[in-house]
Amino acid sequence: MQIILNDNPTEIPDGIDMAGLIERLELTGQRLAVEINEELVPRSRFREQHLTPGDKVEIIHAVGGG
Repeated sequence: MQIILNDNPTEIPDGIDMAGLIERLELTGQRLAVEINEELVPRSRFREQHLTPGDKVEIIHAVGGG
């Protein structure tokens, strides 16, 4: 199925959840924020948040600095 990931059309497996997408992108353990269709998704809901065709997903990496 196809989603829009950070403004780029991206093919992902059918039925994948947000946690699975994070793992697939090798972002596990990183500090990030996720929006699906312009709604913030807390990390605690990644396993229950299944993606559907056409979803617009934004993954924003948290950057620390001083």
